[in-house]
Amino acid sequence: MKNLDPREWLLTNGLGSFASGTVSDVRTRTYHGWLFAADCPPSGRKLLFSHLEASLELPDRVVALGTNFWSSGQVQPTGYELLRSFDINPVPKWIWGEDKWQLSRELIMPHGLSWSKPENLIPHSPFCDRVLIHYRFFGEDIGILKLRLLIGDRDFHQQQQAEKELYFSQLLEPRQISLQAIDSGRFGTPWHLRWTQGDYQPEGFWYWNYLLPEETQRGLGDREDLYSPGYLSIPLVPGDTVTLEARVGFPNELETELTSDTFAEAVEFERIRLSQIFGWGREGAGEQGSRGQGAGEQGENFSSSPTFSPTSLSSICEELQRASDQFIVYRASIDGPTVIAGYHWFNDWGRDTLIALPGLALVPKRFDLAKGLLQTFGRYCNYGLIPNAFPDIGGEPFYNSIDAALWWIETLGLYLEATKDWEFLAEQYPVVWQIYKAFMGGTRYNIQVDSTDGLVGWDARGVALTWMDAVIDGQPVTPRRGKAVEINALWYSALCWASRWAEILSEQESPVEGMRLAKQARRYTQQAEQVKASLQKFWNPQLGYLYDTIEPDDRRNCQIRPNAVLALSLRHCGFPQHQGLQILDLAASCLLTPYGLRSLAPFDPEYIGKYIGNNEERDRAYHQGTVWSWLIGPFIRAWERFYEIDPLPFDWQPLLKHFRSDACIGSISEIFDGDKPHTPRGAIAQAWSVAELIRHCKELGSC
Repeated sequence: MKNLDPREWLLTNGLGSFASGTVSDVRTRTYHGWLFAADCPPSGRKLLFSHLEASLELPDRVVALGTNFWSSGQVQPTGYELLRSFDINPVPKWIWGEDKWQLSRELIMPHGLSWSKPENLIPHSPFCDRVLIHYRFFGEDIGILKLRLLIGDRDFHQQQQAEKELYFSQLLEPRQISLQAIDSGRFGTPWHLRWTQGDYQPEGFWYWNYLLPEETQRGLGDREDLYSPGYLSIPLVPGDTVTLEARVGFPNELETELTSDTFAEAVEFERIRLSQIFGWGREGAGEQGSRGQGAGEQGENFSSSPTFSPTSLSSICEELQRASDQFIVYRASIDGPTVIAGYHWFNDWGRDTLIALPGLALVPKRFDLAKGLLQTFGRYCNYGLIPNAFPDIGGEPFYNSIDAALWWIETLGLYLEATKDWEFLAEQYPVVWQIYKAFMGGTRYNIQVDSTDGLVGWDARGVALTWMDAVIDGQPVTPRRGKAVEINALWYSALCWASRWAEILSEQESPVEGMRLAKQARRYTQQAEQVKASLQKFWNPQLGYLYDTIEPDDRRNCQIRPNAVLALSLRHCGFPQHQGLQILDLAASCLLTPYGLRSLAPFDPEYIGKYIGNNEERDRAYHQGTVWSWLIGPFIRAWERFYEIDPLPFDWQPLLKHFRSDACIGSISEIFDGDKPHTPRGAIAQAWSVAELIRHCKELGSC
């Protein structure tokens, strides 16, 4: 298996549906397949279409192009040995070949919504989950391409097993077949496959015991059975093409004709869609489409550099923007936009969305998208808390975070700085006031401001309310009850924002209402000053760092974690210059890696340097030393605040190489091992990881 390339690729369609696999075309995960369709966007994702097992019949022999791992330990066939090249842009493309022949294959997952306007993310026609596959044959002889369908009908987290009660119905029509699973009388999701040329032969049987080695390493189920209803035979002469489309639902007369041009048209439509969103292709789009005043913060304008031409910098920014769009999806239960936290297995989370929003929406000037996301979260504010997760239709949101509400205020502030949208401020200010009153008076999980020092604390056992949220058997791995440093830094920034907003609104209202708002502004200011003074309780002069938490019994946690850096990175910072410099120096020496910040210093007794093992072992390592790439953004913002002229002590090349050519090509992993060589782990594509690179794309000019 010397040349077997396990790097991954990802396609998405704005509904939560996706396609994914490896460069070598072998499935290594439960989440690899060509059509995972979300039946209740973006949830209810199911594998319907795994792949096509291809072989090429030449005049003198049959060449198998597929590659499979089997539970016996065999790798059979070994089509990866004939793989000549792979490219990800503009779509995944494989070329297999020998001296006298070549066969290429391309995949695209067209966007699943029709738009009334690209930014609105509100559909005006039915959802459409589909994937297009395009083959092209070159050579000196004729050949016959044989494509065997491998299908399923199972939850995207599970593996399919062959059972007596599970079978698949198929209805064959000219150049198309309709398929549907039936399991103990339950009808699965219907879908159909159609093609431009070839003859289909029904021949149903099971392929048992595929091995999924990535799941083996994670201590999860790693065996899969796939069903084959039949195969397609396509005679080919040099230059011939064949296009196939797998589409959810039964065939209908409104579908456009599938032709040899359909694939190229889909690629061009996607290019146009992204160009409309990001401004590509207009005069100066290389820079202008990516630059702009992102979040209204200093240092967030894109610029070229003497060592990086505007054209190549533009290329990086476009690649990052293309990656960012994969996370923007429509949620049916709220009839609006949301953000998938990561692929393959995450859903949309409030905290992740709000932290990622500046990079995903403000820097590329997707202001309608930013506004829609903020509006949605504000609408669901309850008990002064912002949901950390939205439910499917008919369910209730999950209010299991202390910081989502504070991140909402912080992100609202960045949006307002960028847009000066004071009408939106007036609309959302009651939500700000609701959050403030709830924190002052007390809300769920015993979240409340301490009247003696103005700091926010919480005290509830068995839950983890900050971003360090791993819980095992009802016990948080990193219990952070009490007053957490980044929570109170967010609280200070929120009070500063609220004071400014109350002043702005007081000037626009009637005299009576204006006086009330001016009084609120003074109250916010006074409390902000109290909180700023009380933040000194977190200062540890012996370490020259910030305590991570002040526990309910007033004990201080002196572990060196990146939360101190988060506290320095917000729009309003409550810590003085000399402390900021010391904090950053220590963070740079023991937390900073080429891929982000460690979640715990490596000399801490609780440090775990590798994120490996079963679920429990990985959960224990999640925030105990594992590197989080999204934290490089806060580190940069803090560094630029306190070290205005000193160069950033960070080499972008490893992270940029990871983005362009490692792990999931064209995206950024969720986490990395704390120990060298910092192997990428977790989700292969993470929203806030990509967003923070976009937010600081100008720094890539120094690469």
